[in-house]
Amino acid sequence: MPLKLIILDRDGVINVDSAQFIKSPAEWKPIPGSLEAIARLSQAGWRVVVATNQSGIGRGLFDMDTLNAIHLKMHRAVQAVGGRIDAVFYCPHTADEKCECRKPQAGMFRRIGTCYNVDLTGVPSVGDSLRDLQAAASVGAKPFLTLTGKGEKTQTEGDLPEGTQVFPDLAAVVAHLLDAR
Repeated sequence: MPLKLIILDRDGVINVDSAQFIKSPAEWKPIPGSLEAIARLSQAGWRVVVATNQSGIGRGLFDMDTLNAIHLKMHRAVQAVGGRIDAVFYCPHTADEKCECRKPQAGMFRRIGTCYNVDLTGVPSVGDSLRDLQAAASVGAKPFLTLTGKGEKTQTEGDLPEGTQVFPDLAAVVAHLLDAR
């Protein structure tokens, strides 16, 4: 059976986003329904991977220990409702550093494909910003836009990659994916 993989952005898809960055576990608050949506995926045999730009590290707003604590809170919150996040991939760089891993670049996505030994063509990828969708499209993944986080603004600004599907939130994306199979 082929690996069922989904790639999720973190801020604005799983948890409430902040223009000031999520800088502590206390600031990490799940979007209603997102944890249960991840649990539904896990229970249906999906591998759930998070791909997130975390330039707050490069900007000196928080350190690796803090990022790890934020992710531990996220993992525990998902586990508490019966789900699992298999891995978190992140880019700690600022936009000025011109790295290959910061979305909209495809480096993080290529690393996910390598780690899971899977071609990302057609793999669902859920984001709330244009750069999430562009990174997904650049490796052939299927872009899904949520209207949570920056999603409404992203939809209004337009220029979405071809084939992008738009849903109110992660729970709606998951319902669509699970009902379509």
